[in-house]
Amino acid sequence: MIGKVWAGVRAQQSAVLCFVMLGLCTGLAAQTAIAADCPGHPDAIGTSRTLVVDPREHPRIGTMQYPETLPLEDHEVVLTFDDGPLPRNSDQILQILADQCVKATFFTIGKMAQAYPANVRKLRDAGHTIGTHSWDHPLTMNRMPVERVRQEIDDGIAAVSAALGDTTALAPFFRIPGLARAQDVEDYAASAGVQIWSADFLADDWRHISSSRVYELAINRLENYGKGILLLHDIQARTVAALPRILAEMKARGYRIVHVVPATLQDPATPTEPPQWLLHPPSENVAISHWPKIPAFTVASAEMLPAPSRSDLDWQDGLPMAPAENATSRGRGVPVPREAPWPSESLPAPDSAATVLPSPAQNVFEMQEGLRVVLASAASPRHVEPPISSTREAGLAKSDRDDDSRGAGSRKHHARLAHRGGASHVAARGNRAVAHAHRGPLKHLVQVKRRHV
Repeated sequence: MIGKVWAGVRAQQSAVLCFVMLGLCTGLAAQTAIAADCPGHPDAIGTSRTLVVDPREHPRIGTMQYPETLPLEDHEVVLTFDDGPLPRNSDQILQILADQCVKATFFTIGKMAQAYPANVRKLRDAGHTIGTHSWDHPLTMNRMPVERVRQEIDDGIAAVSAALGDTTALAPFFRIPGLARAQDVEDYAASAGVQIWSADFLADDWRHISSSRVYELAINRLENYGKGILLLHDIQARTVAALPRILAEMKARGYRIVHVVPATLQDPATPTEPPQWLLHPPSENVAISHWPKIPAFTVASAEMLPAPSRSDLDWQDGLPMAPAENATSRGRGVPVPREAPWPSESLPAPDSAATVLPSPAQNVFEMQEGLRVVLASAASPRHVEPPISSTREAGLAKSDRDDDSRGAGSRKHHARLAHRGGASHVAARGNRAVAHAHRGPLKHLVQVKRRHV
């Protein structure tokens, strides 16, 4: 489909290129239109010149997505409008541009062209450039199958061409809806000689913002870039309100409007140099953005520098080191490393003079008997003295050994005493033992009083 539309245009371009090669078309150089007078509007910004481009030489432009953009000079702007036509708003945009004698590029949707063909012809009659914007403005062209991509592009071109009634009035310019670029889209457009347009900056006029905000974004971003392609939408009411202020401010700041058209037999491509297709090409005052190529040096002769020999490293105290003889590791044929040249550690000789420190005497570690008892009590805080019954049994063991009946009665009596005395009686005896430790050696821990029966 695209091939049929552009067949005649490509034939004309080939003929022009032949004339250029022969040097016979110097009089047909790029038509540079000086800003014409704008009758009735002396303050209009006008159109400073017309730029003619060959889509096959530069298939993708717009630095928002691609390395190249249009070859514009500083303070030059190209106005583009998407998504139309929509009669009410698009007609107002056309009137504003006409009042300012400005020419722009419109990327038309196939469905909109089919619905409002008369508005498409208004664009042509006003001298604007007409491109395409797919058939139905899908925002998923970067995820579509190739066949669906081709159908969107072809149907959009067919609908706009039918609205115009003349295929030569349609420019081979295409903008991907939503700028959703994809390799399949770019490859198909390039194979048909269609130039894909992105943009250099936006004004966000498709968002729900005020017209004042659209104006601010357009001017601020233009000042930031200094030149470039501005993307707007002719179907938005906020764009209609902001456009007069944008154009007036552009003129006040010294900007100029450039009109872009495709190359034909009558209008060959404007002569340019590759750096001009960069947004900020390098110049004499700007460093080149890439490293210079390394020159290919030719070495006339290669002299070998002397390398150190092994004998240069075999030294110790100024004498060569003899390699270890028959030194292998565990019989596996692996040489054992030689000893290091630095001296090894050695113990001092037994007869060497060494400082002898005095050792403490044995009596230093002796402990008095009373202190030993105190320490033993502190180390065993839960120590309990043996019950009185046990102690008295030990004292009466000899006298009561032969009298079993008396011994049994005595044991019952001592058990009753132990039960009445309890833990407090035992603790009291422990405290008295500590007190005796401070007075001196403990001679009698327990006194046994003979019981008379």
